[in-house]
Amino acid sequence: MTKDEQYNFLNAVAGICLRCFVLAVCVLLFSFVFYLLAADWAYSIHSRWFEITRLHFDLMYYYVLAFMKIASFLFFLLPYVAIKLMLRKKKPSP
Repeated sequence: MTKDEQYNFLNAVAGICLRCFVLAVCVLLFSFVFYLLAADWAYSIHSRWFEITRLHFDLMYYYVLAFMKIASFLFFLLPYVAIKLMLRKKKPSP
C-alpha cells in the first residue's frame, strides 16, 4: 500500500467516524425528545412487563443516554480527531 493509498484510506475512515458520530448524536437527540414527549407512555408499557418504579425507569433511561453519549464520543469522535491530526502531519506529496 502506497502512502497515497494509506492517506486516502485513513481519510475515508475519518469520514466514516464523523458520519457515525453525527448519527449517534441524532439518535441521542431523538431519544431525548421522545423521553420529553412520551415518557409516561413508555413507562406505562414497561411497567406492565417489569416491576419497575418511575424513579428506576427514569434512572435507567438516563444511564442509557449517558452510555450512548460516552460511547459515541469515545468510539467515533476521538478516533476522528486522532486520524485528522495524524493526517495533517503526513500530507501526501504531489
